[in-house]
Amino acid sequence: MNRRDFLIGAAAAAASLAAQDPKKTYKACVIGHTARGGYGHGLDVCFQKIPNVTVVAVADPDEKGRAAAMKRIGVEKGYADWREMVQKEKPDLVSNGPRWVERRLEVFTACAEVGASVYSEKPMAGSLEEADAILAVCDKAKVRTAFAHQVRPQPTVLHAKKCLEDGLIGDLLEMRSRGKEDARAGGEDMMVLGTHCMYMMRYFAGEPLWCTARVLEKGKEITVENRRAATEPLGAIAGDTIHATYAFANGVQGHFDSMKHAKGAGGRFGVLLCGTKGVISLGPGDLATVSYLADPLWTPAKSGAAWQPLPGAPSNDDPSGLRGPEAANKRIVEDLIRAAETGGQSIASGQECRGALEMIHGVYAAHLSGARAAFPLKDRKHPLGSL
Repeated sequence: MNRRDFLIGAAAAAASLAAQDPKKTYKACVIGHTARGGYGHGLDVCFQKIPNVTVVAVADPDEKGRAAAMKRIGVEKGYADWREMVQKEKPDLVSNGPRWVERRLEVFTACAEVGASVYSEKPMAGSLEEADAILAVCDKAKVRTAFAHQVRPQPTVLHAKKCLEDGLIGDLLEMRSRGKEDARAGGEDMMVLGTHCMYMMRYFAGEPLWCTARVLEKGKEITVENRRAATEPLGAIAGDTIHATYAFANGVQGHFDSMKHAKGAGGRFGVLLCGTKGVISLGPGDLATVSYLADPLWTPAKSGAAWQPLPGAPSNDDPSGLRGPEAANKRIVEDLIRAAETGGQSIASGQECRGALEMIHGVYAAHLSGARAAFPLKDRKHPLGSL
């Protein structure tokens, strides 16, 4: 990291910590479940190198997994039951690591009862009804939430937003995004990885107004009878092919696609911001590798323009020395602390995570109705029903 990048990264970290009380200390606990969602993308070590946070215990019903996590995190206390841990330790902060959406509401309710703010792996919940209940419980207890939308606080993403606002690519016309399109292509891809595309579109264009969509399974349009379980408990999903279009303010359109292909890898996971003067490409799969095309035609073969690094893009490394997901998790936790102290919302708040989930459920609602699905969705139950 050169001096300029270091200073930009330090400034981003300072902004996250701006409203924190440096004298206040926090007690933290970690919830995991080996072989049932694990510890997500590094949420077991999300509190590392935050001086005013001390991790006191970890809970995991798997004995070997718990022992490994205790060693990895550097704690002496381990619990088989997370409920017992939360009640006995009464932490200020909890990391909820499992990727599976089982017991999300139960976890947040128990944490809220002891006054703990929670950083949780995504997806937020299996339904909007449950997501609403999670936020209601936390709001009542005046605790804050954050979810593992690790790309959102990256310095490169914040810089890309500034470049957009400064007119680097002119007026934003549309956003194009795709999932990983691997073996999970379609409904599961949208739920697990498409959520990154959804919250990125929300960040750059605001709240969506409505959605239209087409969902297919083996070339045929799905019905509710096509609902199925994913490879992990994520709520109902359907389809191996998804095409969705979102309307945003000022005539901006956003698109999400995920298709199962018999031949060839996907590799297109990311978001393209297409404007009147050029394109910005953000790759969530590479923690916000950002590039820029100075081409109003969006077609290098015609214009001769070449992709280049986004001008002035900072490093995503944290001044503490952490990199990649570990640096991103640290930023989110620091911002969660800020939100807890000020009464505001975190940069990766439950409200934002619910918004991304609503865009996903809007796909099924629009397809099944054959019409636009207006946001917010009136029916908070899963459009596909329960499994």
